Amino acid sequence: MSNTTLPAALSVNLMARPLVERLLADADALGLQVRRDDTGVHIVDAGIEAPGSVAAGLRVGEICMGGLGHVNLRSGAGTEGWPTWLDVRSSQPVLACLGSQYAGWSLAATKEETGGKKFFSLGSGPARALAVKEKLFAELGYRDHAPCGVLVLEVDRAPPKIVIDKLLRDCGLAPEALTLILTPTTSLAGTTQVVARVLEVALHKAHELGFALADIVEGAGTAPLPSPSADGVEAMGRTNDAILYGGRVHLAVRGDDAAARELARALPSRNSRDHGRSFALIFKEVDYDFYKIDGALFAPAEVWVSNIDSGNTWHGGATEMGLLQRLWLQES
Repeated sequence: MSNTTLPAALSVNLMARPLVERLLADADALGLQVRRDDTGVHIVDAGIEAPGSVAAGLRVGEICMGGLGHVNLRSGAGTEGWPTWLDVRSSQPVLACLGSQYAGWSLAATKEETGGKKFFSLGSGPARALAVKEKLFAELGYRDHAPCGVLVLEVDRAPPKIVIDKLLRDCGLAPEALTLILTPTTSLAGTTQVVARVLEVALHKAHELGFALADIVEGAGTAPLPSPSADGVEAMGRTNDAILYGGRVHLAVRGDDAAARELARALPSRNSRDHGRSFALIFKEVDYDFYKIDGALFAPAEVWVSNIDSGNTWHGGATEMGLLQRLWLQES
């Protein structure tokens, strides 16, 4: 895998903090419910009992990127086969996407530990960089030391005390300094913040392909925003399909033309043997085991790679808007 050293002076938690404060201040307008648990941790419900909103999801997407990215809503009606799209961009794409946004921190508790149902979630967002529990951070050469942190969990219930205690311990935070944002994928906010990972999915795939992350200097992406589904598997399928079949990403890189050309060829999702079918169907066929799905599938549909050293640009892949329309659109 490729190594890179990220700017240590940039604190993703401190840069995200003003965004978190505005989210809390605007909770009512965004359809959120905010409370403190028994220890003093801020818990933000963005779609479990609270209604949430697309606007909240846009804000959570930017929080996930550690304040180093922008997430906007755009109308594509009549021109791109779907009425609403998300645009994402960052001038620090590696840190924003891999050092912060990526859902890579595995958090679990058994039934015995919770005193009820077992708990599992993948944590994403800036607080990952405080705990650095993933080997990815050693490759990135980055660790945050902020006195505050925020983590996003795609869950349909609040984490149990044993998980919150672990988060506080691993992040080295006082309870009042930690904010947890809960965004079930079945909600408006949850669907929005997952589709806002279109650029992050491209960065992760580039990393898996062994491309030198230090050579990726700018990134932008767009993907259609589907309606959420009340069924958890279907909701997850829609957010994945939005990126796999509707996602478009433009990366600006430095270095060798051959490496840039190969990245444009190898990155798109069409390189996967599983390409061409809905993610929900694929997931069911492998008995809901992510590790049985071809890893090459997790990528945007279409990619442009521009080498700013040579001025050359390469293109790979293509969107499958017809497939998305068949999956998402009902007869009127």
